[in-house]
Amino acid sequence: MATQPQTDELCVELVPELPVRVSARDSRIKRTAAKKKLVRRALPDHSQPLRRTYQFAFLLLNVWLGSAFYLWVRGIESGTHARTMLRPAGVEGWLPIAGLMNLKYWLTAGRLPTGHPAAMFLLLSFLAIAFLFRKAFCSWLCPVGTFSEYLWRAGRQILRRNFQLPRWIDIPLRSLKYLLLGFFVWAVANMPAGEIGEFMRSPYGAIVDVRMLNFFRYLSETAAMVLGFLVLASVLVQNFWCRYLCPYGALLGLASFMSPLRIRRSAATCIDCAKCAKVCPSALPVDRLVTIKSAECTGCLECVAVCPAEGALQMALPKWTRSPNDGRLPAWATAVGIAALFLGIVGYAKSAGCWNGGVPDHVYRQLVPQASEIDHPAE
Repeated sequence: MATQPQTDELCVELVPELPVRVSARDSRIKRTAAKKKLVRRALPDHSQPLRRTYQFAFLLLNVWLGSAFYLWVRGIESGTHARTMLRPAGVEGWLPIAGLMNLKYWLTAGRLPTGHPAAMFLLLSFLAIAFLFRKAFCSWLCPVGTFSEYLWRAGRQILRRNFQLPRWIDIPLRSLKYLLLGFFVWAVANMPAGEIGEFMRSPYGAIVDVRMLNFFRYLSETAAMVLGFLVLASVLVQNFWCRYLCPYGALLGLASFMSPLRIRRSAATCIDCAKCAKVCPSALPVDRLVTIKSAECTGCLECVAVCPAEGALQMALPKWTRSPNDGRLPAWATAVGIAALFLGIVGYAKSAGCWNGGVPDHVYRQLVPQASEIDHPAE
């Protein structure tokens, strides 16, 4: 009889715990029920093989252009230049400031420039690509962007990670490329069209591309150290040059900010796995936004490629356009559009006779051998 009160007391003590245990179980059931069901994508994504094909093709094109230009310069310097050996005007893609100056000249003077016109047409093609397909030039075509991407991928393979700068220094550093762009735009905007024309016709303006080549041919110790630092920084930090220092990328980013196409996320089908944010080379919070409006988005489509959910993440037009298939743009359409704009604008310039500059061959033979000694007109 002495044990009965103890048993009753034990029962009384255990009963209040039962609702707690049931409540915890119910909450787990509710969380499981609330978890979104993954509807896997029906078709595989081919955006990254397409993008890497474009990167490789454009890199080969630039290697060919650089080699042909080097041989052309060496032929003139050594006196073995043949008249059939033409200067490849495509190297002017490496002269973005000349392209910006010529664009200002064309818009204000109403005439196409005669000095380095290919630089302007290439700039226009890259701006058109940025406007329609985000900053896709940087992630699909730019050789520097391609080199930078494979540097940070190599760093990730070697070190098992890339470093991300803290926000308090990341944001000020990102402003540097816009400050550089602002300086160049200010300088060009303050040059009258007549001065731009005179500069392009000057000896310095005629062989500015040769001077660019000579910068790398006769690399100074200081320049080599700066390039070495940029390479090392690009191994450690994703797209260091592109993210913090490239004024060309800043210009294209501003153009892409006005693009109707954006990476758009459907909250209804997204399963909140955050894979998209983890692979974004621009470190954008793709998993927390409905529309990616940032000028840092390069349209690389890596976030779309890694997303496992059907219809959760797409490059698309805004809903108000009422376009078919909710405005979604497949990767192949992006690839076709980029190629069409680039080849179309370059093809037009060539067919219209506006691609090559008006510098006679005998002027090149006179100026190229002394390119490093020719001073800037302002000096």
